[in-house]
Amino acid sequence: MARNITIIGAGIVGIATASYLRRDGHAVTVVDSRPPGEYCSFGNAGILSPGSCAPQAMPGVLFKVPGYLRDPLGPLAIRPGHFFKALPWFLQLVAASRRSRVEQIADALRPLLKQTFDAYEPLVRNAGVADMIRQTGYVVAYATRAGLQNDALPWKLRRDRGVLMEELDSAGIKQKVPQLGGHYQAGLYLPEQGYVTNPERLTKSIAAQFQRDGGHILQRTVLDIEVSPDGPRALVTDAGNMAVETLVICAGSHSNEFSAKWGDDVPLEAERGYHVTYSDPKFTLPMPVFLPEQKFFVTPMEMGLRIAGQSEFAGNDAEANYARADVLATQMQKVFPGISSVDSTKWMGRRPSMPDSLPVIGPASTMPNVWYAFGHGHVGLCGGAPTGRALADLIAGRPPSVDLQPFRVTRF
Repeated sequence: MARNITIIGAGIVGIATASYLRRDGHAVTVVDSRPPGEYCSFGNAGILSPGSCAPQAMPGVLFKVPGYLRDPLGPLAIRPGHFFKALPWFLQLVAASRRSRVEQIADALRPLLKQTFDAYEPLVRNAGVADMIRQTGYVVAYATRAGLQNDALPWKLRRDRGVLMEELDSAGIKQKVPQLGGHYQAGLYLPEQGYVTNPERLTKSIAAQFQRDGGHILQRTVLDIEVSPDGPRALVTDAGNMAVETLVICAGSHSNEFSAKWGDDVPLEAERGYHVTYSDPKFTLPMPVFLPEQKFFVTPMEMGLRIAGQSEFAGNDAEANYARADVLATQMQKVFPGISSVDSTKWMGRRPSMPDSLPVIGPASTMPNVWYAFGHGHVGLCGGAPTGRALADLIAGRPPSVDLQPFRVTRF
């Protein structure tokens, strides 16, 4: 039965969900304060990684944090004023890093993300942008063989779940990515992975096709939600009230501000990431490169080269600290000495991150007309289309192709 569905959020998850719901014949309206693709969907690393099933926190993560925080070029920063507010989230992250728990998380993530390319295919084909999806694989490079051995568990989690990978020595890394400077002793090549040449344009293109297919996108700020005993009945926006029948929350790091109104108060953090994009670097790369010891990707894009990474915890509202982007620029000079920084640009975005690295996908716990698709953290681009397809199945009463129980909102 066709429904009238309102989606809060025009990032890649919201737009992919809207597109799949519209394909089922529903009347779908997306509401966001900005045009599609202008939050995390604008500035992420562009990686499409069906193999990204290892959670962010591994056993022993607690002992690594002090070193990360002391290192001025390290990948982690916590604003002092936000530490105690975020402490419960960090405690849950540590709890999720137990060996038994990381196995369960990987078991849940792999079936969802394994569908990445398959789930995007009808959306990008319909929008005429299939060429933006590149399944080139990517290279992982370690300065020392000990570095690779120290990360044995996350790679084992992937390998045990069918992720293909090929070990590389120094010569193999250089052969795959001859532009890579410095000396790297060990690495991996993951042939099934890929990237998007422009994440913002991908989101906007799918959104434009959604509109051509009869969907609606409204640029409005949602200020509040009117809730009756039967569920939300209207969005209070800066352009007046909007009646709602079925509501889907895809509002990124702001999602909990809405779900908490009816008791689904989930541990969601705005994990800030940064990028530097080099519009004229004087060279390009055949595929993305991941430097796990520094925790950043370098991705070839139609705009040039982009280095993306960093995890900064400061909440939703604090101003950007572009010194974190400068860290990435310093690392870029080390990895690619002499890269041209003319016309380079910096950016900060807020990843909607859950402490167990699992998004929230499925129905609200008490409201029969509310559904969730948020909290994807580092895998929002990978999980956007698979999430949209799975949620459309649920709303239509079809069994989804992936078990969504691990993603339920009531797991905390």
